[in-house]
Amino acid sequence: MNVTDNENMDCEKITGVVLAGGLGRRMGGVDKGLQALAGKPMAQHAVERFAPQVDELLINANQNAERYAAFGYPVVPDRIPDFAGPLAGLHAALAQAAHPLVATVPCDSPFLPHDLVVRLHAALVAQDADLAVARTFDQAHPVFCLCRRAVLPHLTAFLESGGRKVDRWYETLKVVEVAFDDEADAFSNINTRDELERWARGDK
Repeated sequence: MNVTDNENMDCEKITGVVLAGGLGRRMGGVDKGLQALAGKPMAQHAVERFAPQVDELLINANQNAERYAAFGYPVVPDRIPDFAGPLAGLHAALAQAAHPLVATVPCDSPFLPHDLVVRLHAALVAQDADLAVARTFDQAHPVFCLCRRAVLPHLTAFLESGGRKVDRWYETLKVVEVAFDDEADAFSNINTRDELERWARGDK
């Protein structure tokens, strides 16, 4: 393998981040990622499915850092204050990532696809896009994405100008949506205690 091959391989490496930086308002103000499902925290389910798909894994969390660190991966807090949402988590990950591509998943989707990253990556490369995002049927899932670390200055400017909405930021980029209609159930998320109890009972 020559030097160019090594550089090309390195350019394809991916940092993953599990987004667990929210306030869990719909869950009653508790740290959602640490709520138990089938005997372990929801975020741990996400970590176990996601980690094999990436070359580096980070956890974005703004509270209970020690408990998240116990999963065995670095914990990075938002750099933008006041719980600014998932874009702030992506921003923190882009700033810390060791690799040129960054993939994100939320901590409240414990059933995420095992082939999420490879499919997002294939579309990102094929379309030479800035960002690839998962979609099931007519619904996009913006926090399941793969983007280039090079968008960090653009995202920083968006956040510093007061931007917070994921969809609004995506509108400023070259984005490709990737169909996961065959795995729609894998994107089920758990936002409330009632939903958590239903999944725990096996009643979806």
